Amino acid sequence: MAITTVLRRSISSVLPFAVVRRTVERRNHHHYSSALFTALYQYGSSSSSTLSHKPCPRPFASTLLLLHFYSSSSSSSCSSSSSSEKETSSADDPLVRAVKSNIKSVEESADHEAKLEELLDGFPFKIVDKPGKEYILLRRVYEGELIKARVFLLDLNGKNHKCNDFRTFPMTVWVLKENGTSLRFRCEVFVNEITIHLLRVKNSETSSEDPHSIHAYKGPDFKEMNVNLRIAIHKYLEIRGIKPSIYNFLHEYAWKKKNEERLCWLKNFKNFVES
Repeated sequence: MAITTVLRRSISSVLPFAVVRRTVERRNHHHYSSALFTALYQYGSSSSSTLSHKPCPRPFASTLLLLHFYSSSSSSSCSSSSSSEKETSSADDPLVRAVKSNIKSVEESADHEAKLEELLDGFPFKIVDKPGKEYILLRRVYEGELIKARVFLLDLNGKNHKCNDFRTFPMTVWVLKENGTSLRFRCEVFVNEITIHLLRVKNSETSSEDPHSIHAYKGPDFKEMNVNLRIAIHKYLEIRGIKPSIYNFLHEYAWKKKNEERLCWLKNFKNFVES
């Protein structure tokens, strides 16, 4: 009867300690295990001395041993998991260092800002640049006309191979009047010249969705035009800001954009590896 009473009191006293242990086991497993074992042992000693002067009953002692074993196993498991995470982290250290080194190298080589500031002094166009795009847009208003240019600077998708060496830049230019008429030029910008490959005229009443426009006369090939006419067309574009000197700006801006795109990619890669 006395043993049964002690066993019941032992179990009822162990349960609260078990609940408490589950709450704080993540904080410090080893310290708590020792404290728990000590507390339970002292309680068992006081209980046994109250009931009799005999040693603590075996059921109670077995319970203490089981709790201590569970605490030690759990602590060992958490320690093993933490060690595994550290091993994985240390294994990725060379990659993280390499990525950081590349980021630093790109940041140190980004010396195009100063040159661009000089080139932008008096530059007539507004620049529209969206991250992740291969091209930039140039816009300006000249005597009531809207001048737009789309210039491909990078080859991000393997389609515009001419952009890889920054020696030439494909460009499309639109000259739009308020009445809806427009000109479209397909050009190529070189270091000392702008080559025009195509010139198209669009009337306000002409729609690209009109089936008859497909068979409409598009105009002569630019190379087949009269020399004086070709010279006059080049002069027409130069007055509106599309001239060979724009190459210097495009060349510096292309390097700047390439560095920015590469830097963004490297930082995203680093964030993934470190997370």
